[in-house]
Parts: sequence; C-alpha cells; structure tokens
Amino acid sequence: METLKLGKKPLTLENVYEVAVEERRVELSLVGRRKIEKSWKFLQSMVKSGEVFYGINTGFGLLSSVQIKDTDIETLQYHLLRSHACGVGPYLDDRFVRAMLLLRASNLALGYSGVSVQTVEQILALLNRGVCPLVPEQGSVGASGDLAPLAHLALVLIGEGKARIKGKEMSGARALKAAGLHPIRLGPKEGLALINGTQFMTAMGSLTLLDAEYLCDAADLAGAMTVESLRGTETAFNEEIHQVRPHPGQIHVAKRMRNILLSGGGKSEIGLSHEDCNKVQDPYSLRCIPQVHGASRDSLKFVREVLEREINSVTDNPLVFPESKKVLSGGNFHGQIVSIAMDLLSIAMAEIGSISEQRIEKLVNPAISGLPPFLTEQGGLNSGFMIVQVAAASIVSENKTLCHPASVDSIPTSADKEDHVSMGAWSARKAAMVTANTRRVLAMEFLSAAQGIDLLRPLRSSQQIEKVHHQIRKHIHKLEQDRVFHDDIVWIEEQLRGRRLAVE
Repeated sequence: METLKLGKKPLTLENVYEVAVEERRVELSLVGRRKIEKSWKFLQSMVKSGEVFYGINTGFGLLSSVQIKDTDIETLQYHLLRSHACGVGPYLDDRFVRAMLLLRASNLALGYSGVSVQTVEQILALLNRGVCPLVPEQGSVGASGDLAPLAHLALVLIGEGKARIKGKEMSGARALKAAGLHPIRLGPKEGLALINGTQFMTAMGSLTLLDAEYLCDAADLAGAMTVESLRGTETAFNEEIHQVRPHPGQIHVAKRMRNILLSGGGKSEIGLSHEDCNKVQDPYSLRCIPQVHGASRDSLKFVREVLEREINSVTDNPLVFPESKKVLSGGNFHGQIVSIAMDLLSIAMAEIGSISEQRIEKLVNPAISGLPPFLTEQGGLNSGFMIVQVAAASIVSENKTLCHPASVDSIPTSADKEDHVSMGAWSARKAAMVTANTRRVLAMEFLSAAQGIDLLRPLRSSQQIEKVHHQIRKHIHKLEQDRVFHDDIVWIEEQLRGRRLAVE
C-alpha cells in the first residue's frame, strides 16, 4: 500500500482505517512540512517578543493569569503532560490508539499549532515502528479536548508513560529504545498542542462509524435471509412504494433487498414455492426493513459528514496564524458536535440490532414462521434456538440503556473555568459498545436464518443468500441436536468484525 502523505490533501475516514487497522505507513508531505515550519518559526518569534500567550508562557485553566518565567517555559510543557495523564480504566485497543496518533499528527500538520517538525515526525515514527502508547479509556470530559487520554499518548514521545510493542507492554523509554527512537524535547506550547483536541473521540468515532456502515450492509443481507426463511414477500420492497417516500436510505435499502432476494435472475425456489399462499402482509420487522435500516443509514450519513470535517479540522488552543501574525485563543477543542454525532450513531445502530432481534423472534416462533418451534425438528428433547433469541434480547436491552445521550450532559471542571463540557469521549465509547453489541445480534440472526434455510430444503434460496449460507455452513453445521452455540456466534461475529462475510 502506498505511503500516506500528511498535509498534501484532506484525510478520509478510509485513510484512518488503513493506518489504524491495516498499518499503512505515514509520512509528512513537503507541503505539510513547510506549513509546520512556518508556524513554528512564527511562534518562536512571538515568544521572544515577551508578549504573554495562554499556555505558552502562562499557566492553564484557572491558572492562566499566572505568568511563567522564560527559563521555565520548557518545564511547563513537561509538567502539563505529567499532570494531565490521569486516565483510568482498561487500555484502549491498539487500533483506536493508532487512529489517535494519526489524527494528532494530521491535526498538527495543518500548520496552526506552532509545533516543530520533529514532534510530528516522532508521532509518525511511533506509528510506522509499531509503538502503541497505552491509553486508559476513562478520564475525558471532551472539552479542552480529550486531555487525559492525549496526555498518556504524548508521554511516550518524551520517553515516559507506557507503551505496547507487538503485544508486549513496557515503559515508554524502553519502547522508544526498542524502536530505535530517542525522546524528543518539547518547545513552547508543544505539550499543550499535543493534548488539546478531539482526537480520542474522533479516532474512536471514525473506526466505529466504518464498522457501523459495514454492519448496515450485513443487516440488509441478514434481513433478506430471514425474509426467505420465513417465506416472506418481496412486494414490500417494490420500488414504487419507496419512490413516494423518497428518503435516500430507505430507497437504497429497498433496492438492496430486491437485489439480494432476486439475485440469480428472479424469484428463488423458496420465493416461488409460496406465490399462491394466503398471507397478506409480513410483520413489521420484515416489511419495514427499508424504513428502519434506511433511517439508520441516513443518520450515519450525517455522522460521516461530521467526522470527515472534524478529522481535517484544527482543534487545539491557542492557534497560531502566521499569515495574519496572530496567536488566538478560542474553543475549537470543544467536542459538542462530535458528541451529538456519536449519540446519533448509538441510536442508529441500536435500531439495527433491535429489529434484527425481532426477526430472530419470528424465526423461533412457530405461530409466525411455519417452521418447527425454536428451529429444531426434535423439540422437547431439544431446545434449539430458544436461548439464542433470549441472548439477543438481553443485548438489545443493554443497547437501550447505552443510548441515553451523553451529549446533553455537562459537569463543570477546572474550578468552574471549564463550565460546559461535551462528554464526547463517553459518547464515542458508548457508540463503540452499541455497535459491538449490534454485531453480536446480527451474528445470531445469521446463525438462526441459516437454520431456517436448511429447514426449507431441498428448496434453494437466492444466489446471494446461498453464497453466505454456504460460507457459514463451511464452518458451522446445521443443528440436528442441541449444542453449545457460543463458538458459532463468536465465529460469525469475527467474520463480521473482519469484514469477511460475503456481504455485497
């Protein structure tokens, strides 16, 4: 994969995935390098002028009125990183930390932060040499940026904190040495520039959104598989119905449902087998798949727009403007827009999981499915898929609680100087949890729907559904008598996590 060059053109969310998950190499472009150098030189001249600037030669927050001696300016930046590294809880997955490193470097490479080229190159060296700072997931309120997690991230640059290399945890100093790197020295404002920003919430949000978008495609396929298993009608997906209520997501999903159910050139053998049945309408969880899945897709489109802007925004403070010769203090670090988007992401994915669970319920309910109770041909002796649906219901209930919005909460901090905060970090963490939960529910639906297809044999389903059914059956055999479902569900979940299921 070609090396990604920062500062040359805007980052995409796909770039974030390539670097964080696929470990694409990153380097500074010549354009980015020049922007950084220009900003850094201007800031040095301003510091030498003796003028007072927040966070450069003053204290922070309520202590911003305290002026710092010139001889202590460098020490101030080190104290800032150490004092703010008070995150708690489990460490983030490496992929989220790698995304944070990329976004922090990209943010600085825009040339409005006054940092040195050396600092940005040190961040990129961590990425390219597999050094992953250990960042606790709790501790940010999402205003003044993600201070605590970013402080843990930045400590490794100066040979402090902790890091992980190839799964092995060690001190930051040892990690740098193992990677052939040396600690950098921080100049004026560099400590502040490293921790002011929304890179925790945006990193987690970006990767979660990409997961969510893939799961929406998977949900369409799982839903179509259930429609076939329940011998539902494709009439509800007719194009004319959706053209008169033209929400883009709804139209898109209806088209996908038609394409999946009719893949192969027309109705499947299962579809043809019940053309003359007396069923008039299917339950909402089948009939309204376009309306529900489509609403989630439209919501995710908004989330994508927010994140695409945010990952290409400058979010630290104060900002350095060499062209106008100004150093301005503002509030671009405030994560409200990301926090609201993350809450919407949670809601969108919770609905995907909720309707999926109801489709599982229809599969195990003989009064609706026309299939053996709980999808087992020897009911009584066997419980079949009874508790698969129960487990899915428990997860959907968890998601409902996790969808309580974080973005409407605020708690004053820093002696009431920071009196309105976004809670964007928690909003992003919740969105990741809801998305992971929804992935598990969809895995349960795929498992259940595959059994439903088996119970209709020898009839065949559509081409695309048969393809995913075959993929599942290569690893998980049809249920003949009760067995432990845990490993089956985890295997499908892992296929979804790795985007390996035949979702088209």
